[in-house]
Amino acid sequence: MMKKLTALGLMAGMLSVPAFAQNKIEFKEFDLDNGLHVIMHQDNTTPIVVTSVLYHVGSKNEQPDRTGFAHFFEHLMFEGSENIERGEYMNIIQSHGGTLNAYTSNDITYYYESLPSNELELALYMESERMLHSKVDQTGVETQREVVKEEKRQSYDNRPYGSILIETLKRAYTVHPYRWAPIGSLDDLNAASIEEFQQFYKDFYVPNNATLTIAGDIDYKQTEEWVKKYFSEIPKGTKEIYRPDIEEPKKTAEIRDVVYDNIQIPAVIQAYNLPPKADKDSYAMSMLSTYLTGGNSSLMTKELVDKQQKALALAAIPLDLEDGGIFIMYGITNMGVEPKDLETEIDKLVKQVQEEGISDQDFEKLQNIMENNIVSGNSSMAGIAENLAEAHVMFGGADYVNKVMDAYSQVTKADLQRVANEYLTLDGRVVLYYLPKPAEAAQESPEAAQE
Repeated sequence: MMKKLTALGLMAGMLSVPAFAQNKIEFKEFDLDNGLHVIMHQDNTTPIVVTSVLYHVGSKNEQPDRTGFAHFFEHLMFEGSENIERGEYMNIIQSHGGTLNAYTSNDITYYYESLPSNELELALYMESERMLHSKVDQTGVETQREVVKEEKRQSYDNRPYGSILIETLKRAYTVHPYRWAPIGSLDDLNAASIEEFQQFYKDFYVPNNATLTIAGDIDYKQTEEWVKKYFSEIPKGTKEIYRPDIEEPKKTAEIRDVVYDNIQIPAVIQAYNLPPKADKDSYAMSMLSTYLTGGNSSLMTKELVDKQQKALALAAIPLDLEDGGIFIMYGITNMGVEPKDLETEIDKLVKQVQEEGISDQDFEKLQNIMENNIVSGNSSMAGIAENLAEAHVMFGGADYVNKVMDAYSQVTKADLQRVANEYLTLDGRVVLYYLPKPAEAAQESPEAAQE
């Protein structure tokens, strides 16, 4: 079991370092000749096994006039295959007592299913079918176009503040393909030919761009045999995987804009540039976001929601991306509060951290929260499978899962103050005011608010 953080000795502003510790996650790895990397984790305490495939393809691998492909394929690859009838993929897994899902980000696409451990061979067969010959045909494309259209309507167009990510990304990036969100453009999907979809599948959903992870009640020898049985025949991709070698230029001027939305209450969005995902400062930024808005006892929630009552809600999201992400903070104003007033108070609290840092007591609490988050993330087979896959692809090796706790333990109070000053800077940030559409003419622009 995890050791709890030791009591901290507070003397003359000096803070003792907590004894971060975690149970080591054991695993075995091997590669097939076609480039597929396989990670296996054995845990025989419950008769459950999670099988996952991480494809190293996300929205950043798309072309500017063909956005949304990676997210589209997340849906399309549930259509079936040459040996699985159309629409039966989910039914087969669920009829054998399993659950399944998938997601797409800017960097990756991730599929997984959880099944009773005696159904592991079925799961491996299903994932090999998806990789070997998914149905990428006109019928499937037309079906999933309608699914994606409905998802965009529900999750983005008709949801209050639903376009925050889309509107922020296109201002935070000027040249890097992170400038569009994974949902992409429906116009691009409508304009694409069936041959373009088929080529995207051939280019990216290949074993040499995939990591297969199996975690749970398994036998290592039997699992390896089944993996080789179902995946060895899949041919390696025929060309180099496209990875954008594009460096986003550092912004030197603040970008401010107004977005009119179907909302009743205004909101303030701020976005700051972040270093690449694997950069050591990502740990400090993750802790800083938790300190600022992570829960009811966070700095901004206590001050701006509870005490001043200027905001109904506040949140900070460090969107840590492979090539360098953005740190998004947003606040929804309380009734009668102008966006410029909320923004001013948010900036004051950021400046407070930049100038004064955080207290020993708050730092100890923050360390406990981060430890708990890491432990919770590895408390299920699904979590372990995903973390092993991400560690291999994004952090240079699966054993990163056993090092992340130590990485957080190395973060100091001084680091939090330093990254606040280094990354939460006014020159280069994006500020958006979300305003209700009916009040468009009456609302003051952010530019005018600063005069």
